[in-house]
Amino acid sequence: MTIPASEYRRRRERLMELMMPGSLAVIPAGSHKIRNRDVEYLFRQDSDFYYLTGFVEADALLVLVPGRAHGQAILFCQERDPRYETYNGERLGPDRASQVLGVDDAFPMSDLGDILPGLLEGKERIYMTLGDYPDLDRRVLQWVGAIRGRESGGAIAPGEFVALRHMLHELRLFKSAKELELMRTAAAITIDAHARAMRACKPGMTELALEAELLHEFMTQGARSPAYPSIVAGGNNACTLHYTSNNGTLRKGDLVLIDAGCEYDHYASDLTRTFPIDGRYRGAQKAIYEIVLEAQGAAIEQCVVGMNFNTPHDAALRVMVGGLIDLKLLSGSVDGIIESGAYTRFCPHKASHWLGLDVHDVGDYRLGSEWRELEPGMVLTVEPGIYIRDDDAVDVPSHFKGIGVRIEDDVLITKKGPEVLTAGAPKDIDAIEALMAS
Repeated sequence: MTIPASEYRRRRERLMELMMPGSLAVIPAGSHKIRNRDVEYLFRQDSDFYYLTGFVEADALLVLVPGRAHGQAILFCQERDPRYETYNGERLGPDRASQVLGVDDAFPMSDLGDILPGLLEGKERIYMTLGDYPDLDRRVLQWVGAIRGRESGGAIAPGEFVALRHMLHELRLFKSAKELELMRTAAAITIDAHARAMRACKPGMTELALEAELLHEFMTQGARSPAYPSIVAGGNNACTLHYTSNNGTLRKGDLVLIDAGCEYDHYASDLTRTFPIDGRYRGAQKAIYEIVLEAQGAAIEQCVVGMNFNTPHDAALRVMVGGLIDLKLLSGSVDGIIESGAYTRFCPHKASHWLGLDVHDVGDYRLGSEWRELEPGMVLTVEPGIYIRDDDAVDVPSHFKGIGVRIEDDVLITKKGPEVLTAGAPKDIDAIEALMAS
Protein backbone atom coordinates (compact mmCIF):
# COMPACT_ATOMS: atom_id res chain seq x y z
CA MET A 1 0.00 0.00 0.00
CA THR A 2 1.26 3.46 -0.87
CA ILE A 3 -0.51 4.91 2.16
CA PRO A 4 0.79 3.17 5.32
CA ALA A 5 -1.46 1.14 7.61
CA SER A 6 -0.80 3.68 10.36
CA GLU A 7 -2.65 6.37 8.42
CA TYR A 8 -5.70 4.15 7.95
CA ARG A 9 -5.64 3.47 11.68
CA ARG A 10 -5.59 7.21 12.41
CA ARG A 11 -8.57 7.70 10.11
CA ARG A 12 -10.54 5.05 11.99
CA GLU A 13 -9.59 6.60 15.32
CA ARG A 14 -10.68 10.06 14.17
CA LEU A 15 -14.03 8.69 13.04
CA MET A 16 -14.57 6.90 16.36
CA GLU A 17 -13.80 10.12 18.21
CA LEU A 18 -16.77 11.70 16.40
CA MET A 19 -19.17 8.88 17.26
CA MET A 20 -21.51 9.20 20.22
CA PRO A 21 -20.84 7.05 23.32
CA GLY A 22 -22.47 3.62 23.31
CA SER A 23 -22.37 3.32 19.51
CA LEU A 24 -21.07 1.04 16.79
CA ALA A 25 -20.33 1.66 13.09
CA VAL A 26 -20.77 -0.82 10.25
CA ILE A 27 -18.98 -0.06 6.94
CA PRO A 28 -19.31 -2.55 4.06
CA ALA A 29 -16.89 -3.23 1.23
CA GLY A 30 -18.07 -3.35 -2.36
CA SER A 31 -19.17 -6.50 -4.16
CA HIS A 32 -18.42 -7.86 -7.61
CA LYS A 33 -20.87 -6.73 -10.31
CA ILE A 34 -21.85 -8.88 -13.29
CA ARG A 35 -21.08 -7.32 -16.67
CA ASN A 36 -22.71 -10.01 -18.75
CA ARG A 37 -23.54 -13.64 -18.03
CA ASP A 38 -20.72 -14.89 -15.75
CA VAL A 39 -18.20 -12.12 -16.59
CA GLU A 40 -17.67 -9.50 -13.90
CA TYR A 41 -16.69 -5.87 -14.18
CA LEU A 42 -13.20 -5.06 -12.99
CA PHE A 43 -13.66 -4.73 -9.22
CA ARG A 44 -13.16 -1.34 -7.62
CA GLN A 45 -13.43 -1.02 -3.84
CA ASP A 46 -16.11 1.09 -2.14
CA SER A 47 -14.44 4.45 -1.46
CA ASP A 48 -15.65 4.83 2.13
CA PHE A 49 -14.47 1.34 3.04
CA TYR A 50 -11.15 1.87 1.28
CA TYR A 51 -10.60 5.19 3.05
CA LEU A 52 -10.78 3.42 6.42
CA THR A 53 -8.92 0.21 5.57
CA GLY A 54 -6.87 0.32 2.37
CA PHE A 55 -8.28 -3.18 1.74
CA VAL A 56 -9.04 -3.96 -1.91
CA GLU A 57 -10.95 -7.26 -1.68
CA ALA A 58 -14.69 -7.54 -2.21
CA ASP A 59 -17.39 -8.73 0.20
CA ALA A 60 -15.85 -7.61 3.48
CA LEU A 61 -17.12 -5.57 6.42
CA LEU A 62 -15.49 -3.19 8.90
CA VAL A 63 -17.03 -2.79 12.36
CA LEU A 64 -15.88 0.03 14.65
CA VAL A 65 -16.69 -0.30 18.35
CA PRO A 66 -15.26 2.66 20.31
CA GLY A 67 -14.01 1.64 23.74
CA ARG A 68 -14.18 -2.12 23.14
CA ALA A 69 -11.60 -3.71 25.42
CA HIS A 70 -10.70 -6.47 22.97
CA GLY A 71 -10.12 -4.13 20.04
CA GLN A 72 -12.10 -1.34 18.44
CA ALA A 73 -11.60 -2.12 14.73
CA ILE A 74 -12.87 -5.51 13.57
CA LEU A 75 -12.66 -6.75 9.99
CA PHE A 76 -14.76 -9.52 8.47
CA CYS A 77 -13.33 -10.79 5.19
CA GLN A 78 -13.31 -13.82 2.90
CA GLU A 79 -11.30 -16.84 3.95
CA ARG A 80 -8.48 -18.17 1.82
CA ASP A 81 -9.64 -20.74 -0.72
CA PRO A 82 -7.16 -22.63 -2.93
CA ARG A 83 -9.66 -23.22 -5.72
CA TYR A 84 -10.82 -19.59 -5.76
CA GLU A 85 -7.24 -18.33 -5.65
CA THR A 86 -6.25 -20.58 -8.57
CA TYR A 87 -8.70 -18.68 -10.76
CA ASN A 88 -8.74 -15.21 -9.23
CA GLY A 89 -5.56 -14.62 -7.28
CA GLU A 90 -4.51 -14.67 -3.65
CA ARG A 91 -6.76 -13.51 -0.84
CA LEU A 92 -5.43 -11.92 2.33
CA GLY A 93 -7.63 -13.97 4.67
CA PRO A 94 -8.52 -13.10 8.27
CA ASP A 95 -5.37 -14.68 9.73
CA ARG A 96 -3.12 -12.09 8.07
CA ALA A 97 -5.50 -9.12 8.11
CA SER A 98 -4.54 -7.78 11.52
CA GLN A 99 -0.84 -7.69 10.67
CA VAL A 100 -1.20 -6.27 7.15
CA LEU A 101 -4.07 -3.83 7.66
CA GLY A 102 -3.51 -2.87 11.28
CA VAL A 103 -7.03 -3.77 12.43
CA ASP A 104 -7.47 -5.08 15.96
CA ASP A 105 -9.24 -8.31 15.04
CA ALA A 106 -10.36 -10.19 11.95
CA PHE A 107 -12.86 -12.98 11.33
CA PRO A 108 -14.19 -14.92 8.34
CA MET A 109 -17.16 -13.27 6.67
CA SER A 110 -19.05 -16.52 7.23
CA ASP A 111 -18.93 -15.83 10.99
CA LEU A 112 -20.66 -12.45 10.68
CA GLY A 113 -24.07 -13.76 11.72
CA ASP A 114 -22.60 -15.32 14.86
CA ILE A 115 -20.48 -12.37 15.98
CA LEU A 116 -22.08 -9.09 14.89
CA PRO A 117 -25.41 -9.57 16.74
CA GLY A 118 -23.44 -9.89 19.98
CA LEU A 119 -21.61 -6.65 19.21
CA LEU A 120 -24.91 -4.90 18.46
CA GLU A 121 -26.53 -5.92 21.73
CA GLY A 122 -26.27 -3.27 24.40
CA LYS A 123 -25.41 -0.47 21.98
CA GLU A 124 -27.56 2.67 21.91
CA ARG A 125 -27.06 3.52 18.23
CA ILE A 126 -25.69 2.09 15.00
CA TYR A 127 -23.86 4.21 12.41
CA MET A 128 -24.33 2.87 8.87
CA THR A 129 -24.09 3.86 5.22
CA LEU A 130 -27.87 3.56 5.02
CA GLY A 131 -29.38 2.78 1.63
CA ASP A 132 -26.15 1.98 -0.19
CA TYR A 133 -26.16 -1.74 0.61
CA PRO A 134 -29.81 -2.84 1.10
CA ASP A 135 -28.95 -6.49 1.82
CA LEU A 136 -26.73 -5.47 4.74
CA ASP A 137 -29.37 -3.00 5.98
CA ARG A 138 -31.91 -5.82 5.98
CA ARG A 139 -29.67 -8.23 7.88
CA VAL A 140 -28.82 -5.66 10.54
CA LEU A 141 -32.51 -4.86 10.99
CA GLN A 142 -33.22 -8.56 11.42
CA TRP A 143 -30.51 -8.91 14.07
CA VAL A 144 -31.78 -5.83 15.92
CA GLY A 145 -35.30 -7.25 15.71
CA ALA A 146 -34.12 -10.52 17.23
CA ILE A 147 -32.49 -8.62 20.11
CA ARG A 148 -35.72 -6.72 20.71
CA GLY A 149 -37.51 -10.03 20.87
CA ARG A 150 -35.40 -10.86 23.93
CA GLU A 151 -35.87 -7.55 25.75
CA SER A 152 -38.17 -9.17 28.31
CA GLY A 153 -35.20 -11.29 29.31
CA GLY A 154 -32.96 -8.24 29.77
CA ALA A 155 -31.49 -7.85 26.27
CA ILE A 156 -30.90 -4.24 25.18
CA ALA A 157 -31.38 -3.45 21.50
CA PRO A 158 -30.01 -0.40 19.67
CA GLY A 159 -32.64 2.33 19.61
CA GLU A 160 -31.26 4.57 16.86
CA PHE A 161 -29.81 4.27 13.37
CA VAL A 162 -27.59 7.15 12.29
CA ALA A 163 -26.32 7.85 8.77
CA LEU A 164 -22.54 7.61 8.83
CA ARG A 165 -22.18 9.58 5.63
CA HIS A 166 -21.84 13.13 7.00
CA MET A 167 -19.07 12.45 9.54
CA LEU A 168 -17.07 10.14 7.31
CA HIS A 169 -17.34 12.36 4.25
CA GLU A 170 -16.26 15.40 6.23
CA LEU A 171 -13.03 13.54 7.04
CA ARG A 172 -12.53 12.56 3.41
CA LEU A 173 -12.93 16.17 2.26
CA PHE A 174 -9.56 17.19 3.71
CA LYS A 175 -6.66 15.44 2.01
CA SER A 176 -3.56 14.26 3.87
CA ALA A 177 -0.01 14.68 2.57
CA LYS A 178 0.02 11.06 1.38
CA GLU A 179 -3.29 11.48 -0.42
CA LEU A 180 -1.99 14.58 -2.16
CA GLU A 181 1.08 12.67 -3.32
CA LEU A 182 -1.21 10.19 -5.06
CA MET A 183 -3.38 12.95 -6.52
CA ARG A 184 -0.31 14.74 -7.89
CA THR A 185 0.80 11.48 -9.51
CA ALA A 186 -2.65 10.98 -11.02
CA ALA A 187 -2.53 14.56 -12.30
CA ALA A 188 0.94 14.10 -13.83
CA ILE A 189 -0.12 10.96 -15.70
CA THR A 190 -3.26 12.67 -16.94
CA ILE A 191 -1.28 15.68 -18.16
CA ASP A 192 0.95 13.39 -20.22
CA ALA A 193 -2.10 11.60 -21.62
CA HIS A 194 -3.70 14.84 -22.80
CA ALA A 195 -0.42 15.99 -24.35
CA ARG A 196 -0.17 12.64 -26.14
CA ALA A 197 -3.70 13.08 -27.50
CA MET A 198 -2.92 16.59 -28.76
CA ARG A 199 0.16 15.33 -30.61
CA ALA A 200 -1.71 12.37 -32.10
CA CYS A 201 -4.86 14.21 -33.16
CA LYS A 202 -5.54 14.70 -36.87
CA PRO A 203 -8.59 15.00 -39.12
CA GLY A 204 -10.12 11.67 -40.08
CA MET A 205 -9.31 9.95 -36.78
CA THR A 206 -12.16 8.49 -34.82
CA GLU A 207 -12.90 9.75 -31.33
CA LEU A 208 -12.33 6.19 -30.15
CA ALA A 209 -8.81 6.13 -31.60
CA LEU A 210 -8.02 9.35 -29.75
CA GLU A 211 -9.39 7.82 -26.55
CA ALA A 212 -7.02 4.90 -27.08
CA GLU A 213 -4.09 7.33 -26.87
CA LEU A 214 -5.30 8.42 -23.43
CA LEU A 215 -5.72 4.87 -22.18
CA HIS A 216 -2.28 3.89 -23.47
CA GLU A 217 -0.64 6.67 -21.46
CA PHE A 218 -2.70 5.91 -18.34
CA MET A 219 -1.79 2.24 -18.29
CA THR A 220 1.86 2.48 -19.30
CA GLN A 221 2.38 4.86 -16.37
CA GLY A 222 0.68 2.54 -13.87
CA ALA A 223 -2.91 3.82 -13.78
CA ARG A 224 -5.08 0.73 -14.25
CA SER A 225 -8.16 2.60 -15.42
CA PRO A 226 -9.75 5.99 -16.02
CA ALA A 227 -11.36 7.68 -13.04
CA TYR A 228 -14.55 7.94 -15.13
CA PRO A 229 -15.60 7.16 -18.73
CA SER A 230 -13.50 9.38 -20.97
CA ILE A 231 -15.26 12.06 -23.01
CA VAL A 232 -13.73 12.55 -26.47
CA ALA A 233 -16.17 14.78 -28.30
CA GLY A 234 -15.52 16.31 -31.71
CA GLY A 235 -17.53 19.24 -33.06
CA ASN A 236 -21.15 19.37 -31.93
CA ASN A 237 -20.69 16.25 -29.78
CA ALA A 238 -18.91 18.49 -27.26
CA CYS A 239 -22.26 20.16 -26.56
CA THR A 240 -23.48 16.93 -24.93
CA LEU A 241 -21.95 17.38 -21.51
CA HIS A 242 -21.48 13.71 -20.61
CA TYR A 243 -20.90 12.41 -24.14
CA THR A 244 -19.13 9.04 -23.97
CA SER A 245 -20.12 7.29 -27.21
CA ASN A 246 -16.78 8.37 -28.70
CA ASN A 247 -17.77 6.88 -32.06
CA GLY A 248 -17.65 9.98 -34.26
CA THR A 249 -15.04 10.98 -36.82
CA LEU A 250 -12.91 14.05 -36.16
CA ARG A 251 -13.30 16.67 -38.88
CA LYS A 252 -10.93 19.37 -40.05
CA GLY A 253 -12.06 22.77 -38.82
CA ASP A 254 -13.79 21.44 -35.68
CA LEU A 255 -12.71 21.49 -32.07
CA VAL A 256 -12.43 18.34 -29.97
CA LEU A 257 -13.20 18.39 -26.23
CA ILE A 258 -11.41 15.78 -24.12
CA ASP A 259 -12.55 15.37 -20.52
CA ALA A 260 -10.49 12.50 -19.13
CA GLY A 261 -8.50 11.64 -16.04
CA CYS A 262 -6.82 8.55 -14.68
CA GLU A 263 -7.33 6.89 -11.33
CA TYR A 264 -4.03 6.16 -9.59
CA ASP A 265 -4.12 3.95 -6.50
CA HIS A 266 -7.82 4.81 -6.09
CA TYR A 267 -7.35 8.61 -6.36
CA ALA A 268 -8.83 10.54 -9.27
CA SER A 269 -7.65 13.22 -11.63
CA ASP A 270 -10.11 15.22 -13.75
CA LEU A 271 -8.83 17.32 -16.65
CA THR A 272 -10.51 18.89 -19.68
CA ARG A 273 -8.90 20.50 -22.69
CA THR A 274 -10.54 21.70 -25.90
CA PHE A 275 -8.35 22.04 -28.96
CA PRO A 276 -8.56 22.28 -32.78
CA ILE A 277 -8.47 18.97 -34.61
CA ASP A 278 -6.21 20.41 -37.32
CA GLY A 279 -4.03 22.33 -34.88
CA ARG A 280 -5.27 25.92 -35.45
CA TYR A 281 -7.93 27.91 -33.56
CA ARG A 282 -9.98 30.12 -35.87
CA GLY A 283 -12.68 32.76 -35.78
CA ALA A 284 -15.66 31.93 -33.58
CA GLN A 285 -13.86 28.97 -32.00
CA LYS A 286 -11.05 31.22 -30.87
CA ALA A 287 -13.44 33.86 -29.54
CA ILE A 288 -15.41 31.35 -27.43
CA TYR A 289 -12.23 29.64 -26.24
CA GLU A 290 -10.67 32.90 -25.07
CA ILE A 291 -13.79 33.74 -23.05
CA VAL A 292 -13.76 30.36 -21.29
CA LEU A 293 -10.01 30.60 -20.64
CA GLU A 294 -10.41 34.03 -19.09
CA ALA A 295 -13.35 32.77 -17.03
CA GLN A 296 -11.33 29.86 -15.71
CA GLY A 297 -8.47 32.14 -14.74
CA ALA A 298 -10.86 34.41 -12.85
CA ALA A 299 -12.32 31.41 -11.04
CA ILE A 300 -8.94 29.96 -10.02
CA GLU A 301 -7.97 33.33 -8.54
CA GLN A 302 -10.91 32.94 -6.13
CA CYS A 303 -9.79 29.50 -4.92
CA VAL A 304 -8.35 30.89 -1.70
CA VAL A 305 -8.91 30.23 1.98
CA GLY A 306 -11.97 32.05 3.28
CA MET A 307 -13.82 32.31 -0.04
CA ASN A 308 -16.97 30.22 -0.27
CA PHE A 309 -17.31 27.23 -2.57
CA ASN A 310 -19.53 29.11 -5.03
CA THR A 311 -17.26 32.16 -5.41
CA PRO A 312 -15.12 30.64 -8.22
CA HIS A 313 -18.28 29.73 -10.13
CA ASP A 314 -19.67 33.24 -9.74
CA ALA A 315 -16.41 34.75 -10.98
CA ALA A 316 -16.35 32.48 -14.04
CA LEU A 317 -20.00 33.09 -14.81
CA ARG A 318 -19.62 36.88 -14.85
CA VAL A 319 -16.76 36.64 -17.34
CA MET A 320 -18.65 34.22 -19.60
CA VAL A 321 -21.85 36.25 -19.59
CA GLY A 322 -19.91 39.44 -20.33
CA GLY A 323 -18.11 37.74 -23.20
CA LEU A 324 -21.33 36.37 -24.68
CA ILE A 325 -22.85 39.83 -24.52
CA ASP A 326 -19.83 41.22 -26.40
CA LEU A 327 -20.35 38.55 -29.08
CA LYS A 328 -24.07 39.49 -29.23
CA LEU A 329 -25.09 35.96 -28.29
CA LEU A 330 -26.80 37.35 -25.18
CA SER A 331 -28.40 40.74 -24.76
CA GLY A 332 -28.89 42.80 -21.61
CA SER A 333 -26.74 43.49 -18.55
CA VAL A 334 -24.50 40.94 -16.85
CA ASP A 335 -26.46 41.21 -13.60
CA GLY A 336 -29.82 41.02 -15.35
CA ILE A 337 -28.89 37.96 -17.39
CA ILE A 338 -27.51 36.17 -14.33
CA GLU A 339 -30.58 37.02 -12.28
CA SER A 340 -32.95 35.78 -15.00
CA GLY A 341 -30.97 32.59 -15.65
CA ALA A 342 -30.90 33.29 -19.40
CA TYR A 343 -27.21 32.31 -19.47
CA THR A 344 -28.05 28.64 -18.83
CA ARG A 345 -28.78 28.28 -22.53
CA PHE A 346 -25.03 28.41 -23.14
CA CYS A 347 -23.53 27.86 -19.67
CA PRO A 348 -25.63 25.08 -18.14
CA HIS A 349 -23.40 23.69 -15.36
CA LYS A 350 -21.57 24.68 -12.22
CA ALA A 351 -17.84 25.35 -12.48
CA SER A 352 -16.62 23.10 -9.64
CA HIS A 353 -16.97 19.89 -7.65
CA TRP A 354 -14.85 18.16 -5.00
CA LEU A 355 -12.18 15.69 -6.11
CA GLY A 356 -10.49 12.80 -4.30
CA LEU A 357 -11.19 9.08 -4.06
CA ASP A 358 -14.23 9.75 -6.25
CA VAL A 359 -14.13 12.01 -9.27
CA HIS A 360 -17.24 13.73 -7.91
CA ASP A 361 -15.94 13.43 -4.40
CA VAL A 362 -17.86 13.57 -1.15
CA GLY A 363 -18.28 16.45 1.26
CA ASP A 364 -20.97 19.04 1.91
CA TYR A 365 -21.07 22.04 -0.41
CA ARG A 366 -23.22 23.95 2.04
CA LEU A 367 -23.25 24.17 5.81
CA GLY A 368 -26.84 24.90 6.67
CA SER A 369 -28.09 27.40 4.12
CA GLU A 370 -24.67 28.94 3.39
CA TRP A 371 -22.00 27.88 0.93
CA ARG A 372 -19.10 26.51 2.94
CA GLU A 373 -15.77 28.32 3.08
CA LEU A 374 -12.74 26.91 1.30
CA GLU A 375 -10.09 25.52 3.66
CA PRO A 376 -6.56 24.14 3.26
CA GLY A 377 -6.52 20.51 2.13
CA MET A 378 -9.65 20.67 -0.01
CA VAL A 379 -9.32 19.81 -3.70
CA LEU A 380 -11.84 20.97 -6.27
CA THR A 381 -12.11 21.19 -10.03
CA VAL A 382 -12.51 24.48 -11.88
CA GLU A 383 -14.27 23.81 -15.19
CA PRO A 384 -16.33 26.59 -16.80
CA GLY A 385 -17.79 25.90 -20.23
CA ILE A 386 -19.77 27.42 -23.09
CA TYR A 387 -21.80 25.20 -25.45
CA ILE A 388 -23.65 26.27 -28.60
CA ARG A 389 -25.44 23.39 -30.27
CA ASP A 390 -25.73 23.17 -34.05
CA ASP A 391 -29.53 22.93 -33.67
CA ASP A 392 -29.72 26.09 -31.54
CA ALA A 393 -32.24 28.81 -32.33
CA VAL A 394 -32.10 30.85 -35.51
CA ASP A 395 -30.89 33.92 -33.60
CA VAL A 396 -27.44 32.31 -33.24
CA PRO A 397 -25.12 33.02 -36.19
CA SER A 398 -24.18 29.81 -37.98
CA HIS A 399 -20.43 30.24 -37.44
CA PHE A 400 -20.96 29.86 -33.68
CA LYS A 401 -22.98 26.66 -33.92
CA GLY A 402 -21.52 23.28 -33.03
CA ILE A 403 -18.92 24.75 -30.69
CA GLY A 404 -18.48 23.35 -27.19
CA VAL A 405 -15.58 24.54 -25.02
CA ARG A 406 -14.71 23.44 -21.50
CA ILE A 407 -11.41 23.99 -19.72
CA GLU A 408 -10.86 22.13 -16.45
CA ASP A 409 -8.08 21.89 -13.89
CA ASP A 410 -7.70 20.35 -10.42
CA VAL A 411 -7.00 22.89 -7.68
CA LEU A 412 -5.69 22.33 -4.15
CA ILE A 413 -6.58 24.95 -1.55
CA THR A 414 -3.51 25.98 0.44
CA LYS A 415 -2.70 28.76 2.91
CA LYS A 416 -0.49 30.33 0.24
CA GLY A 417 -3.17 30.30 -2.46
CA PRO A 418 -4.39 27.88 -5.12
CA GLU A 419 -2.09 25.09 -6.29
CA VAL A 420 -3.18 23.91 -9.72
CA LEU A 421 -2.30 20.21 -9.74
CA THR A 422 -2.83 19.95 -13.50
CA ALA A 423 -1.03 23.19 -14.46
CA GLY A 424 1.36 21.26 -16.71
CA ALA A 425 -1.35 20.59 -19.30
CA PRO A 426 -1.15 23.37 -21.92
CA LYS A 427 -4.24 25.54 -22.28
CA ASP A 428 -3.05 28.84 -23.75
CA ILE A 429 -3.77 28.99 -27.46
CA ASP A 430 -0.14 29.47 -28.49
CA ALA A 431 1.05 26.61 -26.26
CA ILE A 432 -1.54 24.16 -27.60
CA GLU A 433 -0.88 25.09 -31.24
CA ALA A 434 2.88 24.74 -30.70
CA LEU A 435 2.48 21.32 -29.08
CA MET A 436 0.23 20.08 -31.88
CA ALA A 437 2.65 21.40 -34.51
CA SER A 438 5.50 19.48 -32.88
